[in-house]
Amino acid sequence: MRITGELHGNLVEIRDLTPLDVLPDQSSEWDAWDDDWLPDDEQPTHHRAVILVDGRIVGTMSWHAVLYGPTAGSRAWSIGLSLAPNDRGRGIGSRAQQLLSDHLLQTAHRVEASTDVDNHAEQRSLEKAGFTREGILRGAQYRADGRHHDLVMYARTRDTLAG
Repeated sequence: MRITGELHGNLVEIRDLTPLDVLPDQSSEWDAWDDDWLPDDEQPTHHRAVILVDGRIVGTMSWHAVLYGPTAGSRAWSIGLSLAPNDRGRGIGSRAQQLLSDHLLQTAHRVEASTDVDNHAEQRSLEKAGFTREGILRGAQYRADGRHHDLVMYARTRDTLAG
């Protein structure tokens, strides 16, 4: 899969993650890539990709299916994103979230994303990408600090696509 768009004259690209992308010199503290990031035939609904700006990897994205009922029409996609610290605050995350959600809305009616209630930068990024805040998921995420954290849920639906 390859999705491209522009941001301030720069090419933003999302493409499938490959084994070459998980070389030890490319792993970092902001995104611990390991074998779990590689495509997995046993979990075909969990997908992984890298974000590139002008050919340089600046982050990763993942998405997986979420089922809200027994029919195929009840499937939604849940997306996540991680950017290198030096590439945050430049609109890259918003553009990547918009590109990926536009693509995923071709196969499902809903794309959702969540973030920590205190991550105001990511909340602004999701809103800039066309997502709408829906509410708080209390104690939804368990972290290494041994506590459960509240998340804010955002979503886009197919009827938000332009054209």
